[in-house]
Amino acid sequence: MRDLVGRLSALDPDAGAAVQVIAYFDRLVETRAGLEAIVRGAAVLAGCPACLTDSERGVHVRVLPDGGRTDAGPPPDPVWPRITVPGGAATLWLERPSPPGPVGAMVLERAAAAARGVLDRTRGRAPARRDEDDPALVEVLLDAAAPSAVRSLAARALGLPGDIPVRALALEGGVPRVGPAHHPPPEGVRAGIGPAVTVPDLPRSWALARTALRLAAEGTPQDPGPRVVHSDELGGLAVLAAGVPPGTTPHPDVRALERAGSEAPWMLATLFAAAYAPSLRAAAAQLTVHHSTLQDRLAHAEPLLGWTVRDPRGRLRLQLAFALRRLHRDAGSP
Repeated sequence: MRDLVGRLSALDPDAGAAVQVIAYFDRLVETRAGLEAIVRGAAVLAGCPACLTDSERGVHVRVLPDGGRTDAGPPPDPVWPRITVPGGAATLWLERPSPPGPVGAMVLERAAAAARGVLDRTRGRAPARRDEDDPALVEVLLDAAAPSAVRSLAARALGLPGDIPVRALALEGGVPRVGPAHHPPPEGVRAGIGPAVTVPDLPRSWALARTALRLAAEGTPQDPGPRVVHSDELGGLAVLAAGVPPGTTPHPDVRALERAGSEAPWMLATLFAAAYAPSLRAAAAQLTVHHSTLQDRLAHAEPLLGWTVRDPRGRLRLQLAFALRRLHRDAGSP
């Protein structure tokens, strides 16, 4: 496929781009992606906001060209290129002046075809089989804007009884999962765990799980910390996360932490142990180094940071620097 796209692009750039569009939406269909992923693909490929609405099914998904979802937007303009999704009342449009051009027209056509399959599977009728990993059903279940009857249908299809506590999980990359409250996260991945709730309250659990994921570390020497974070344990860190959206300028303490980390491969793991262990002797034991070795390392680190880490105030400042470092790094969104 890559060779074909290359040859077509050399002969006709529009033809090469059209083949890429077809391949992109074919992959979404194969992986049973949800509506938001489909609309996101349309927005990113077309380079403008894209919106899918279906008043009969209670669907409204609007995505910006940078991939971010936002339900707010201007009223539809009659000049915007649009397409009716086959077999229903759903409409997909691109927020740009007409005409869409050959690539934009292909984006609309393929996105509409992909959306039809998802709408039929999740909003129009009960699925023919239970699929606990169907991302489209999970998306419906976590969408607070979806009608309650549709969300109940999705819960039954996912095998989630209405009388047991459930929770949402945000896995690495913002991938959503739902399941009974006692289910552990998959092994070997970063994850944020939402609170245990009833099925109707899963959107709130999902929002808190995404916040927890932003504070999960890789668990490596260059990103030390827990890989799985429970939202129930965040406390005031949830308020901190709300005030530090991704993409903001890193705080000076974060830059100081990065600068110190670049000085030695052991630096960040040492500082993390000093910040979170109950004592410096416990930190040394955790690092499997002698207490005097830890003291030497901290003496080397403190001038790089610009503050001491051997008193409660300095340790708290260091803990916040690690938290801010993760928040600046990770969006936590699908």
